[in-house]
Formats: sequence, structure tokens, C-alpha cells
Amino acid sequence: MNLLSSLRDCLRCRRAASAGDDPDDADDGRHESWDLFFGLNIIQAATDFFSELNKLGHGGFGPVYKGILPNGQEVAIKKLSLTSSQGVPEFTNEVKLLLKIQHKNLVMLLGCCIEGPEKMLVYEYLPNKSLDYILFDKKKSGSLQWSQRFQIIIGVVRGLLYLHEEAPIRIIHRDIKASNILLDDKLNPKIADFGLARLFPGDDTHLNTFRISGTHGYIAPEYAMHGYLSVKADVFSFGILVLEIVSGRKVSDKSDLLTDTWSLFQIGKQLELVDESLDSCSSSEAAMCIQLGLLCCQAVIADRPDMNALHIMLSSDSFTLPQPGRPGLQGRVGRWTTSDSSALTGTNDSSILTNHTKPSIASSTYDFSRNSISYSSINEGR
Repeated sequence: MNLLSSLRDCLRCRRAASAGDDPDDADDGRHESWDLFFGLNIIQAATDFFSELNKLGHGGFGPVYKGILPNGQEVAIKKLSLTSSQGVPEFTNEVKLLLKIQHKNLVMLLGCCIEGPEKMLVYEYLPNKSLDYILFDKKKSGSLQWSQRFQIIIGVVRGLLYLHEEAPIRIIHRDIKASNILLDDKLNPKIADFGLARLFPGDDTHLNTFRISGTHGYIAPEYAMHGYLSVKADVFSFGILVLEIVSGRKVSDKSDLLTDTWSLFQIGKQLELVDESLDSCSSSEAAMCIQLGLLCCQAVIADRPDMNALHIMLSSDSFTLPQPGRPGLQGRVGRWTTSDSSALTGTNDSSILTNHTKPSIASSTYDFSRNSISYSSINEGR
């Protein structure tokens, strides 16, 4: 089956599901407005023939352009480069996946264009670009207030919770990072770029793979070093993202963000991590987010919270956080072993991989209450 036929079949199923029809009747002409296929001439006109003035950015997939459709709607057009390091499989994967899912914290696919060698995806246009565009620019980062950063964290949790627990099929994104979090006009986050995502049909909770995909600095150690992939790999990446949002620092900077955070946490000075460009900040929320980030980045897979636990904590008026264990850093992740042959097909992460250098988690815990949260100058006490 060729690419176009495969995508048309996916579209027919989506039409039928949305309209409550039988899939065999989904192309009878009643749903023309649902057609997701754009002509190349429409895309060329929308982008002024891919003018550099309309270029929004460039990634492994290819360049992304802003466009205006004939009806006046602004869109973002992701163009597969003929020399791209990614290719048709990633393109097809992204289209098929996005046809299966819809959530307010996931970028919305509006359509695609497939004509000859040209392959493009058409998305909703988000005017504030990606999170990294603001967060890592010292001239712009101060405009991203703490309350906005906190809401971005919550929105990403909701999007990942949907992918891991609520979507028709479990999905692991595999490339959660600041540049893949897009922001709308109200700075609501939307997870983007599903070219590397993996589907987990049925009750499968993990897989072992020799093909490691993702971005250096965000990849969970068990996945990078052993090819062990589960939803906890996304949790690890999310933990790194949280620390970036709090600190305004990129994980790829010369200093090691995760190591620095762990060192500060151990001596009770974790708030020194908070971005100095912020005029004010909730010290309670910032401390909570730093601890959540460390919990997500623990070396022991089973000790990392899942997205449902994170969502409950962030939605509760008060809750207790455990003391995080040592983070999973390359060179310090311990010796991973399988407990026995039957464990390879188990569903418990800890029964599959055991880290023998995991420190005992301290009995002390931290209690957080929304009622006690207050805002203060971030420079107080420094």
C-alpha cells in the first residue's frame, strides 16, 4: 500500500469516528470539509512560494513556514526536506498518529500535502513559537513570568497524561524538550513533533530496541544505554524540561544542569537554581517543581512517578513529596541486570531492571500546601 492510500484509509476512519458513521460510508461526499489533503498550489500560495520571510525555523524533519490559507486562517507548514535526516517513515508516522489523537495540549494537525517528492504537514499556527525561543533568550526569558511557567508545566503534564493513559492507544513521545513545546497566544503549551513517537498496542508497557532516538541530554539512561523504552523515558525527559523551565538554563549548556540541581538539593540550596531573570516567584512552587524534576530523573525507573501521579500532585491543594533518589546520569547509573528470564515479560519496571547503586531513600518527606504559597522577590535571601 503506498503512502497516499495508507493515509487516506486513516482519514476515512477518523471521519467515520467523528461523524458516527460506518467507515465504508465515510467517503460518500458528506464530509468534504474534513478533507485533510491540500494541493501543492494552495501551500505555495499560502507561503509565498516558501519565502524566507515566512520561515519559522528548521529541524531534523525540514523547514517550517508560516502560511495563510485562502480562508484567511494562519497555519504552520512543516516541509519534509529531500535531504532530511528523517524521511517518509517519520512523516507517515506523524500523520497516522495525529489522526488518532486530539487534546488541547497537543498540536493540532490540520492536513497534509503529498504531491510528487513534496511532503508537508499543515498545523495550527501558534504565534509564540516554541518554549525554547523565549526561555533560553536572556532578553525574552524575563517576560515569561513564574505563574506562566508553572502553567506550562501543568499543561505539558496533561498532554503527556493523555498520551500515556487516555489516548486510544498508548503513545511514548520520545523527544520531549523545550523546542517541541509550542505556545499559543495565551502561552498555553502544546506538545509537537511526533515523528519519533512509538505506539504501544494492547497492554504492552515497555520494549527493547536497538534504535535509540531522541535528543542528547533528555534521553533516559536506561533507554540510551540499554534500549529499554517505557513511558518512564518520557517522564525522565519531562523532568529535565521542568528543571529548564525553573532555571532558564539549557540542559546542553557546558555545565550539567541535572548534576548542579542534585548538588544544590542535597545541601538545601535548590532555590539558587531559579532563573535570575524572574522579578518574583513562588518559592514554594519553585521548590516543589525542582523536587518533582528530580523525582522524574531518578536512576531507578520504578521510583519515577508516572504522569497520572504528577497530575494528581499538581492538581491537589496539598500533598507530600518523597525525597528523590540519585538521578540517572551516564556513568553513575549503576549496574543494570535482569532478575530472571521470566522478568523480561513482566509489567513491573523494577522487576526488569534493578539498579544496585540506588541509595536508600530518606524517610523525610516534604509537605506542600497551596494555602501557604506566597510570592516574593527571587533575589531575597541570596
